[in-house]
Amino acid sequence: MGKLWQRWREFRKSDRWRRAWPVRHRRKLVTVFIIFAHVVGALTSVKAVMETRTSQGAVAWVVSLNTFPYLAVPAYWVFGRSEFRGYVIARQGGLRESQALENELRNRLANEQLVEVEKPETNRLLERLAQMPFTRRNSVRVLVDGGDTFDAVFKAIDEAQSYVLFQSFIIRDDRLGNELRERLERRARAGVRVLVLYDEVGSHGLTRRYRRSLEEAGVKVSPFNTTQGAANRFQINFRNHRKIVVVDGRVAFVGGANVGDEYVDGGRFGNWRDTHVMMRGPVVQTVQVPFAEDWYWATRELLLDLDWDPEPAAADVAALCLPSGPADPFETCALMFLTAINTARERVWIASPYFVPDESIMAALQLAALRGVDVRVLLPNDPDHKLVYLSSFSYLEPAEKAGVKIYRYKPGFMHQKVMLVDHSHAAIGTANLDNRSFRLNFEITMVFDDAGVNRDIAVMLEEDFSRSRQVSATEYSESSFPFRLAVQLARLTAPVQ
Repeated sequence: MGKLWQRWREFRKSDRWRRAWPVRHRRKLVTVFIIFAHVVGALTSVKAVMETRTSQGAVAWVVSLNTFPYLAVPAYWVFGRSEFRGYVIARQGGLRESQALENELRNRLANEQLVEVEKPETNRLLERLAQMPFTRRNSVRVLVDGGDTFDAVFKAIDEAQSYVLFQSFIIRDDRLGNELRERLERRARAGVRVLVLYDEVGSHGLTRRYRRSLEEAGVKVSPFNTTQGAANRFQINFRNHRKIVVVDGRVAFVGGANVGDEYVDGGRFGNWRDTHVMMRGPVVQTVQVPFAEDWYWATRELLLDLDWDPEPAAADVAALCLPSGPADPFETCALMFLTAINTARERVWIASPYFVPDESIMAALQLAALRGVDVRVLLPNDPDHKLVYLSSFSYLEPAEKAGVKIYRYKPGFMHQKVMLVDHSHAAIGTANLDNRSFRLNFEITMVFDDAGVNRDIAVMLEEDFSRSRQVSATEYSESSFPFRLAVQLARLTAPVQ
């Protein structure tokens, strides 16, 4: 390659280049390229108008595609799509078997009286979004921070007898990642079926050595393969952000913690605040459903032979598994947040590392505060993504005017995704309060209708608020012009943050 490049440079400097490509030919070529680029930009803008989900996004793409198509056209094909058609088609490909399995699971849950019978309207709406029922007879343990989370996850893996399903957005080849690898390999060598699924964008630093070691031990490993198929080749903007662990169909884990040393030792932040949840009971089978669908997309292997027989737990927590993503017929994640905020009567507390709400979510937060609901949003004080951090300042004034209270967590970085509604409902999962979670990422959220779980999470969040500072809108309005300009420019990138 180096020799070819050297020859090309020598040819460019020679008289042969001038004779072969005289100035008039080069000018014609540039003219043809400009015309072609603008035609493609105009045609692509029609596609953007027809397919972009929000009017603001459509306007932004139309303007950029027609004024500067040279960069906007390739950018649109990478970042512009908001519907993952390939996943939908793949899901339909395995529909007969998987749909029969899901229907059987719903019927079994109903026949064994493991679903809520009398439920509030909020729960009925959430069930329609999840396409699964609230299950009863579940036990739930809230895991605060990475130490508690991975202690519990590793203990469950070590006790696995039949299978381990492990899915994460990020898996690092570091101390924690290698401890996970060694434990998975031990179980695989003991005859336990182990499946590992990761997102290739989030886990871009995962080494071949790491994966090869797992495979040699008998672990099946696969990236999510967002870009498989010609039609999906450039859609790196879709990412699988789910973190799921299921062991033997008897215990499941969902939450914010990825696999990396910073999730247990804080890394450069010194402290990493996160939340996971451990569950037993019939809800475990419903958590297996999104993993099975993701695994089918990645590998075309149907996981019909998992343990789909629900086992009631000693406790009686009502729990719902609500997966969401760009293959859904609705914007499931955004609708979940809207449902929770709009039905709140006493309090809505939301903890999210990223706060870039769209107009509907911001309006819902304002309306809730105006009707007297205690609305609090907990964000990190120190950023890990500068653009998202800057964008959040643009929402301080409209939030403060309505009475929405914004807090910033001071000791380290806060990465948890938690929501508390009134004194009954709570949610823990992977979804952030931003456009990426609403429309672009595959996410999973566990919703609990239980006063005890609500109380435990309230105590946890009250401790977090005590270690935070309430933010004033003056942090934006009285800042320098360059900072305010940077905030507004960052907000323009919200559709792809």
